[in-house]
Amino acid sequence: MPNPHLSILVVDDTKFSSAIIGRALKLAGYLDVRFASSALEALTQQEQRPASVLLADWMMPEIDGLELTSRVRQLDEMTQHYTYIILLTGREGENVLGEAFESGVDDFINKAAMHEQLVPRVFAADRLCNTLQRLLQENHLLAQNISSLEERNLIDPLTGLGNVRLLQQRLSDSLRQLESRGGALCYLLIGLQEAGQLREQYGENFHSELLHGVARRLQQHVRPLDVLTRLDDSHFGLIALMENIQECAPSSFKRLHEGLNLKAFKTSEGFITLKAGISLVGLDANALPLTPQDLIDKAVELLPEAYGNGRINATRLSPSQ
Repeated sequence: MPNPHLSILVVDDTKFSSAIIGRALKLAGYLDVRFASSALEALTQQEQRPASVLLADWMMPEIDGLELTSRVRQLDEMTQHYTYIILLTGREGENVLGEAFESGVDDFINKAAMHEQLVPRVFAADRLCNTLQRLLQENHLLAQNISSLEERNLIDPLTGLGNVRLLQQRLSDSLRQLESRGGALCYLLIGLQEAGQLREQYGENFHSELLHGVARRLQQHVRPLDVLTRLDDSHFGLIALMENIQECAPSSFKRLHEGLNLKAFKTSEGFITLKAGISLVGLDANALPLTPQDLIDKAVELLPEAYGNGRINATRLSPSQ
């Protein structure tokens, strides 16, 4: 049975199309259906009361469905919410769909088959939304509970990530694992070049908000077993174990770099674009013995060049280094 109170927002610049969709949804039993005639109006409504399901036309003037998706995902980051996004499209082809899924779209409805696909697709979204919202709530509770680890001085209370002490411990563990099991280790130092300037301009509350947003963005772009830490007011650290040293390359972390530099952060002061630099130190067992501090120092040495060239500045350590 559908949830009659599922919040649905229909975004279409054509009133006739919106009317058809609204009628079909109401006949299916959905009572909370709202409409927006443009992407900007939809974003305003999302800020006021986030919808669980957003149905949007891909081709709209000014802001199309993909750009709308990107901005809704930024709102989701700020509100601990997940919006299930379905685009209405007449476009076809694997490249088109791949581009959309990469942008964060959840599903599609082909306009030519909308009468057959609309209600079943929304039913599927309905079933998933309850699960997604429950998982978000559980994750929020977990983040609150994990703050108790602060007593052991391993967790950063602002972001819920590990702190410098945890970084040192996990680097030591990872170096021992390299020695005994092989593989490769990547250590990344992530610096926010203008964090200090933004802090002076907007204040402490904004700075905390920004760091929290960066932490969540980073978590979206790392693997579950990677170790992500906040080191200070403008630096984060990442430990990633790989199968071989060739994977310790800038291409392995391109999406993370783009996620920080190409997508703005929605804050109480508006959308803020960051300049983030990343230095990457890679090694395998052949480079041992090394200490955690050796890796940390090398990453710090590489970071200024990463700021200057706008790329991930990487090195692979050898025994002589």
